[in-house]
Amino acid sequence: MKRQIFAPEHDAFRDTVRAFLDREVLPHYAQWEKDGIVSREAWRAAGKQGLLGLAVPEEYGGGGTPDFRYAAVLAEEFTRAGAPGLALGLHNDIIGPYLTGLATDEQRRRWLPGFCDGSLITAIAMTEPGAGSDLQGIRTHAEDRGDHWVLNGSKTFISNGILADLVIVVARTTPEGGAHGLSLLVVERGTDGFERGRNLDKIGQKAQDTAELFFHDVRVPKENLLGELNGAFLHLMTNLAQERLSIAVSAIAAAEHLLEITTEYVKEREAFGRPLATKQHIRFEVAEMATECAVTRTFLDRCIEDHSNGELDAVHASMAKWWATELQKRVADRCLQLHGGYGYMSEYPVARAFTDGRIQTIYGGTTEIMKEIIGRSLLG
Repeated sequence: MKRQIFAPEHDAFRDTVRAFLDREVLPHYAQWEKDGIVSREAWRAAGKQGLLGLAVPEEYGGGGTPDFRYAAVLAEEFTRAGAPGLALGLHNDIIGPYLTGLATDEQRRRWLPGFCDGSLITAIAMTEPGAGSDLQGIRTHAEDRGDHWVLNGSKTFISNGILADLVIVVARTTPEGGAHGLSLLVVERGTDGFERGRNLDKIGQKAQDTAELFFHDVRVPKENLLGELNGAFLHLMTNLAQERLSIAVSAIAAAEHLLEITTEYVKEREAFGRPLATKQHIRFEVAEMATECAVTRTFLDRCIEDHSNGELDAVHASMAKWWATELQKRVADRCLQLHGGYGYMSEYPVARAFTDGRIQTIYGGTTEIMKEIIGRSLLG
């Protein structure tokens, strides 16, 4: 089915993204995977190309458009290219809204130009060793010392953890229990007491630096409080719909791309003297995946359109996230199987997509959390 949500300007942007990938990313990606981190030059190149800060006002160097369809194009093309290591989606779609929506005028002037030109790489530090999706379990805390906070605690699984110049830390700022005593504190590179642990060894997304972060008596200026004091829970909930939609967009793009390359593979690969595509089982497998992708794509495009119009709610974002990521996982597994032994070889895109995509049902809220959100909305 022909997609109907994009205008000519989105198609032109897609061409720009593809050219950027061919020029600045794909020639270097194998080395980035060996290094476990992308180069800072790639971030600066993305900024120069106008791929950073798409929704940031033009006065700070951004694209000045809240139209999420541009972000969707970016996510789709990076996914098709098999290049999740350069985490522009995290920077733009997840962290960007905190800075544009919550920052004071002074904070915007201080942070947004670098955010847009690629000289200031960002991360958000929420997850802790003892607290994953459960915000109530956060132990990192900050004590009010008058003109500054003293921050102590640790975080783990932080994307961009090694490269990040600016980290939004979710910390407890009252001794009260529950999720309502949390605040967002911005910690900048070079601050005393802020240390990075090891670059974590993951099964996939090898080029994406994911790290442990440690905070020992870190002095955070009062002017680095982002948003309302003790208001982090509401801020986080407000922005989670876009985060989950962004993950879902990359998930359906991955599933579609895997189906595409597998369809071509089974047409060419022979078994017992005939192409695999002539086998009824293979045709049924491809038919099932194609139908699931088509149905999911229709729902996702509606979610993209609704979000661009400011109408997407948390429940439908959760539906999109769990369904699309679980589909991606199923399609990756089935496509790898159809590749046979070659599917297990790292040089084949299907093998890398299998490991790179496995995190999708976990981060941004697990499938189980998504179902809980949906269930509560229906059953109270």
